[in-house]
Amino acid sequence: MLTAAQRDAAARALRAAERSRAGVEPLVQTWPGIDVADAYRIQLTNIGLRLDAGASVVGHKVGLSSKAMQQMMGVDEPDYGHLLSDMALDETTAADTARYLLPRVEPEVGFILGADLPGEDCTEDDVIGATEAVTAALELIDSRILEWRIGLADTIADNASSAAFVLGAARVKPADVDLRDIPVTMWRNDEQVGVGRSDAVLGNPVTSVAWLARKVASFGVRLKAGHVILPGSCTRAIDARAGDVFRADFGPLGPVRLQFQGST
Repeated sequence: MLTAAQRDAAARALRAAERSRAGVEPLVQTWPGIDVADAYRIQLTNIGLRLDAGASVVGHKVGLSSKAMQQMMGVDEPDYGHLLSDMALDETTAADTARYLLPRVEPEVGFILGADLPGEDCTEDDVIGATEAVTAALELIDSRILEWRIGLADTIADNASSAAFVLGAARVKPADVDLRDIPVTMWRNDEQVGVGRSDAVLGNPVTSVAWLARKVASFGVRLKAGHVILPGSCTRAIDARAGDVFRADFGPLGPVRLQFQGST
């Protein structure tokens, strides 16, 4: 466990890396005593600074939602990060690669809440009842840690490696689709780079959202009406470069698109 001064130093290092686009050494190397509780406190420190600067919380994301990723990290549950208003992108506006270090793109089934979710006792039925719509989404992940050499504490402290997100235009009621069986195909430019299905996320993305509601409740946080929840990726993450155009088709949820501009 770290001291308050060490946690503050780690938070400042990550914030400086984001601003300068110069990654830092893994936190687990610089501060070997760092644990998961430290990492979430570091994340909250930087989220607090961004809120003070005018951003607002518009949702949350779940990371490490596949068993393969959990095994790689040596954990038995996912992690989570915050989605902020200054992370929201539009399908019609290109993302500037100059804002990021090593961006990657993941396709996800986005949940838009129409009601607050309960906390510690949240069930999958609660998630279905509170979800106003599901939608196609792309998450732009990025790591402020050099060359993505991340351990569990690194990614948690770094807002679960989240940087931005974009939602497709379609909105589908959860009762109108089998949320475990949504097909996903993603292209980078004209190359097909990913094929998956929504049940890649803990067997059912609804399970991921319910886990998130219970997890954040332990920090005194609730998932609220209007929030966007990204429960985890349906395929592996794909590197993004200046000039790339990503498209993903989610079958009944329709398409979503993200374009990149600038120099890498």
